[in-house]
Amino acid sequence: MKITVVGTGYVGLVTGTCFAETGNDVTCVDIDANKVKKLSSGQITIYEPGLEKLFERNLKEERLSFTTSLEEGIKDAEVIFLALPTPPGADGAADLSFVLNVATHLGKIMTDYKVIVDKSTVPVGTAEKVTSAIAQNCKTPFDVVSNPEFLREGVAVDDFMKPDRVVIGTMSERARKVMGELYAPFVRQGNPILFMDEKSAELTKYAANSFLATKISFMNEIAVLCEKLGADVDMVRRGIGSDDRIGKRFLFPGIGYGGSCFPKDVQALVKSSEDAQYEFKILNAVMDVNENQKLFLLPKIKNFFKNDLKGKHFALWGLAFKPNTDDIREAPALYIIDALLAEGATVSVFDPEAMANVKQVLGDKIKYADHQYTCLENADALIIATEWSVFRTPDFNKISASLNNQAIFDGRNLFEVSRMKELGYHYESVGRIPATL
Repeated sequence: MKITVVGTGYVGLVTGTCFAETGNDVTCVDIDANKVKKLSSGQITIYEPGLEKLFERNLKEERLSFTTSLEEGIKDAEVIFLALPTPPGADGAADLSFVLNVATHLGKIMTDYKVIVDKSTVPVGTAEKVTSAIAQNCKTPFDVVSNPEFLREGVAVDDFMKPDRVVIGTMSERARKVMGELYAPFVRQGNPILFMDEKSAELTKYAANSFLATKISFMNEIAVLCEKLGADVDMVRRGIGSDDRIGKRFLFPGIGYGGSCFPKDVQALVKSSEDAQYEFKILNAVMDVNENQKLFLLPKIKNFFKNDLKGKHFALWGLAFKPNTDDIREAPALYIIDALLAEGATVSVFDPEAMANVKQVLGDKIKYADHQYTCLENADALIIATEWSVFRTPDFNKISASLNNQAIFDGRNLFEVSRMKELGYHYESVGRIPATL
């Protein structure tokens, strides 16, 4: 099948590459000429485990190509995916200008039937707006479908190639047949393709992400309560996670969620609710809890240093909002760094993939280490903000030799408290009784 993907960001590049991997002829369109030049020459522009190998193979086999021309990109295409940015505006509403501008352009240049697919995360009613934008100038039949993505950064290739479910919103039998054929190779093991109306599909994505964000914020509140009552949040997590009505996933406490999806999608669903004259009380609380959680470690750090951080130097491991990505959008690490700098402290950082992105934001306000252990040199304490695997079993002798104080503030609960006690560390984490010197 001939497919066009408009937008080569995270969702667009994963979508285009994975469709090419199943034998489709995919053209990706982007207005950024520099990015298109890099991609066309074999230089991948995002970090995502497993994607580069598929990208290189399909580029070589000429199933995957890139262009800046929408006219060229949609030629002979049966399906056009819109994988465009929908950033939050000042009021929290999703900005649909990128999507609607492309839709308007498509209406002027389409000459035969096509299925236009909203792959971006968009508010309820967007399919109608896209249909209207195309129809203003289009003289040929077309269908607009909602097909939300459920990709987790770090495992996006597996999520796309082996989806739990595929959600397709359309009331058109013609579009349903096209989309069913397109996704058939991905659901051979029996996972469902769920057909529904467009509005239900649009809401499904927001509802799913908002529910997961709620689980995270709930466990973070339980962690706060555990510290006040002397309980251990890891024991509580295991106790409730064993109930299959609750499940084990998204129950790990920490210093809040970040990234491109959860913050934006929760905010957008709250705004959509307000527009419908409904106050979504739970999600307002979820946002408040998450905002506070990002600086959960700061009072612990200030207390250890007797409320005076001026002149103190901190090592920070982890900058990405989660491991196995270079995405720093809404990353808790950035909030911690800003707070430490405001207190007069200095910071050295290390992250396996995200340092270049942080440098674009913070410049020379902080120091960037070339290794996790050189990051520790002359630091008064270590702060852990992202649970990269490489941080899980460190050389504690090297840590002790480098730090001025044997103090670790762990926002991801990587280490057992009992072991840290044995090693003689002042160790504070989230929702557990600290090990103190």
